[in-house]
Amino acid sequence: MSGEPGRAGPMTIGEDAGRVDVAVIGAGPAGLAAATQAAQAGLSVALFDEQPAPGGQIYRAIEAADARAASLGDLLGADYARGRELVAAFRASGAQWHGESSVFDLSAEGGLGVLGRDGARWWQARRVIVATGAMERPVPVPGWTLPGVMGIGAAQTLLKQSALVPDEATVIIGSGPLLFLAARQLLAAGSPVRAILETTPGGNMHQALPMLPRAFLAGPEIRKGLTWRRELRRTGVPMFTRVDDVRIEGDASLKRVRARAGGESLQFECGLVLMHEGVVPSTQLSMIAGAAHDYDETQACWHVRKDAFGRTDREFILVAGDCAGIGGAELAAAEGRLAGIAAAADLGALERARVDGLAGASRELLARKAPLRRFLDTLYRPRQQVLVPPDDATIVCRCEEVSAGELRRMAALGCTGPNQAKAFSRCGMGPCQGRQCALTAAQVLAHESGRPVASAGHFRVRPPIKPVTVGELASMTGLGAPPETGPLLPTGNSET
Repeated sequence: MSGEPGRAGPMTIGEDAGRVDVAVIGAGPAGLAAATQAAQAGLSVALFDEQPAPGGQIYRAIEAADARAASLGDLLGADYARGRELVAAFRASGAQWHGESSVFDLSAEGGLGVLGRDGARWWQARRVIVATGAMERPVPVPGWTLPGVMGIGAAQTLLKQSALVPDEATVIIGSGPLLFLAARQLLAAGSPVRAILETTPGGNMHQALPMLPRAFLAGPEIRKGLTWRRELRRTGVPMFTRVDDVRIEGDASLKRVRARAGGESLQFECGLVLMHEGVVPSTQLSMIAGAAHDYDETQACWHVRKDAFGRTDREFILVAGDCAGIGGAELAAAEGRLAGIAAAADLGALERARVDGLAGASRELLARKAPLRRFLDTLYRPRQQVLVPPDDATIVCRCEEVSAGELRRMAALGCTGPNQAKAFSRCGMGPCQGRQCALTAAQVLAHESGRPVASAGHFRVRPPIKPVTVGELASMTGLGAPPETGPLLPTGNSET
């Protein structure tokens, strides 16, 4: 997917727009590090995030962890506690904090539409660093829309934000390191976990095995993961590997899970299912800004095209962290520092001669961890049943209730990609704007037509990407007189 111009022309921003040198979107590890680095260079910086306090998803509510539960910090571990240093450095940097603020629009020229506590407002920045992180990959299996089925990430949010753990009999299903981390935390917190069903295909290990020695030497992560698995085995909770054919059953709500592990049939009565098949970059903002994106066959998702410092092919737009390719919290912070350095250098606040010195540690870390990332991406690539649901009745688009079978019928009629599928079925036109179905819809259509997923494309993303009312738009500050031709309000991708 090559980059498309985000707009027919620049946003028209009035004199009362908020103006800063650097706007950072997302207050996770990448955004915190980027904002801190740019502010330390003497630039005016504004950091926007939807949460009331900085930390993002991985360090959610880190500043209040001890106040919520005395044991919560110990339960979440040292990796979570590391977020305190990032937040403290940001607080001391002089950068502006704008919590409870949703960025619903972004132009290639650095204009932002922001809905905050006091209403909607246009901002203008000389550079924008998009650090919006990742979202859990949707797991479309039969029954995944039933009440009582949720992502592991949602369970972690409840734990970090409110110190809440499930009290229903719980089955954990999926693949990837977060599966084992979350299972350990929930069991330690007293959650009644009935079973852990690992869905990583056996063939993935054969492909990843040659990469293991270099990945093992890249750091302690492999040893840590093996320790987690041993600890889970010692709990006595049944664990099954190479699980497939997952089916979630119930009438008005979840009743049971059925699956297969090798030749063995599994069935568990439960009140909660937590699913996880990895995370994928959150690309909505970089897409509406018109930055070029590429399809990653290993991670089976789209990511923005960038250089080593996070610069995209749009001069005003940089990216950092998991929104540009999944790497985890430590690498996200390193990428955030590099993006902050690049923004400062490009705006003349940092001498070019100092760039290599400041960037050295972050670039060395990224290079050292690269073998680990390749190993994990290969080992935990989603199974084919997740990418292309085999059961025609499985819902793909939850908002419009479009099934895998309906998508296959569209492909038989000549529909080649998700944008055309909208005209056939409204797939991707619901409240989530395709976040929950875009990857699966493209996979199904590409599979049926025998084409690469990259050629099937991605839903065109149009603002507003977050809910905003007409009244909020009409009362916005910072909106100047509209151009003589074109819409009153800034528009997204100019293609229909």
